[in-house]
Amino acid sequence: MLLYIHVPFCRSRCRYCAFHSEALGRSVDPYASVAVRDYVDTLLLELATFGDRLGGAHIQTVFFGGGTPSLLPPRIVGILLERVRRYFTLDDGAEITLEANPESLKGSLVPSQLLEAGVNRLSIGLQSLDPDMLHILGRSHKAQDSLHAVYTAREAGFANIGVDLMWGLPGQSVRHWLQTLKDVVRLAPEHISAYGLTLEPGTPLEKASRTEDLRLPPERDQNIMFLEGAAFLERHGYIQYEISNFARMGYQCRHNTGYWSGVDYLGLGPSATSTIAGKRWTNPSNRKAWEEKVKSGTDRSDEEEVITPLIRVLETIMLSLRTSRGLSFARYKAMTGHEFLTDHRRMVQAMHENGLVRIRNGYMRLTPNGMVVSNSILSNLFEQTKKILTDPLPELDPSATRDLATDVQEKGPVRKNTGAVRAFVFPKA
Repeated sequence: MLLYIHVPFCRSRCRYCAFHSEALGRSVDPYASVAVRDYVDTLLLELATFGDRLGGAHIQTVFFGGGTPSLLPPRIVGILLERVRRYFTLDDGAEITLEANPESLKGSLVPSQLLEAGVNRLSIGLQSLDPDMLHILGRSHKAQDSLHAVYTAREAGFANIGVDLMWGLPGQSVRHWLQTLKDVVRLAPEHISAYGLTLEPGTPLEKASRTEDLRLPPERDQNIMFLEGAAFLERHGYIQYEISNFARMGYQCRHNTGYWSGVDYLGLGPSATSTIAGKRWTNPSNRKAWEEKVKSGTDRSDEEEVITPLIRVLETIMLSLRTSRGLSFARYKAMTGHEFLTDHRRMVQAMHENGLVRIRNGYMRLTPNGMVVSNSILSNLFEQTKKILTDPLPELDPSATRDLATDVQEKGPVRKNTGAVRAFVFPKA
C-alpha cells in the first residue's frame, strides 16, 4: 500500500494552481501557526484511526504532497514518520518523498534536518528558471533560489532529487523551453517532471487570460516542446517512463508508479483520496470540515465509491497507456475475458498505421506522437470499451494486479519530430 499525506499550506497561492491549499501569508511562522498546529493534531488522529482499521498494513512509499509540505518543521515531519512506523509496517528501503518549494529550503540546515527526519527523496518545484515566467505563474521564489535549493539538498546528502518544470507558458518559445532543460540538466537531478500548463477554470491565471495579453504558445509549438523536450532529456540519460516524467535508470518515482500500476493507496489530510480494497473515498477539501470529520469518527461508508470491474478496466487502460511500458494484453484479458486486439482491432490498426502506437511482447504503448494526442486516444478507447464490455466481467485474476512499481521497462529512442501533430480521426467501432 502507498501512503499520501496532503499538507494544505502555502506561503501564497500560485496563479495557476487548482489544488487545495491554504495561504499562510509571508509573515506567518509555520512553527507558531495555530492552523498548522490544529492540522498536525488532526493528522496524528487520522493516522491512528487508520492504523487501527488497517491492522499494520505494509507501506511501500510515503509521499508528502501539497500545498508546500516543506513548510512543516522537519521535527514535525519526523514525528509523523515515527507514527507511520508505529501504526503500519513501513517497508525497509521505503521511498519517502517530500515536495518542497525552493524558498522554503533556503536555510542550509533544513535539507539535512529533513534527511535526518527520514525523508530520502525531495521533489522541488522549480517550474521555471526565468524571472518573467515565475512572475506570470505567481511563484514566490526567484531563479537563484532554485539553484540554491538543489545545491543545499545535495550537500546535505540527498541522493534522490527530483525537480518539477512547466512548459507551454505564456510567451514561451520552443528555444526558451529547450534552454530551460539544458540549464536544469546541469543541476543533475535524478528525476525531472515536465508538465504542460493547463489554464484551470477559476484560477487567477485563467481569469487573467481573458483580459490580459497572456497568450499560450500555439498548439504547433507546444507539440514541438513536448517532442523535442522528451528527445533532449533522453539523450542526456533521462528515461521517459510516463508521459510527463523522466528519470535516470533506477530513479523512477516508486510512489507514482504504484498509482499507475493500480496499487492500493491511503490518503490522509484535507482533499486526499484513498483507494483500498475496491473502494474509493475523498476527504473534505476544507481543512475545518476535514478536522471535524476526523474528530467525529463518522463512518465513511456512505461516501465510498465502489470501483466496479468496468471502472477498473477503464482506469487500467488510462494509467497503463500513460507509461512507457504500456497496456498488457494479458492483464486486459484477465480483467475482462476478452482479447484487446479483437475488441479494438480497427482502432489499433489505424493507430499503428499512423505511428501512434507500438505493439511488442504482449504490450501496446503510445509512441511520442501518440502521447501528444493521448486524450483523444483514451476518449475513443473508453467509448468503445464501454460498448463492448456489457456482460458481467469475470473475477479478476490476482496475478493481473501484481505490483509493477519496480518493474518499469526502458523505452526505446524517441523519433525526432519538429512539426505539429495533427488531431487523429478514429474509425468507428
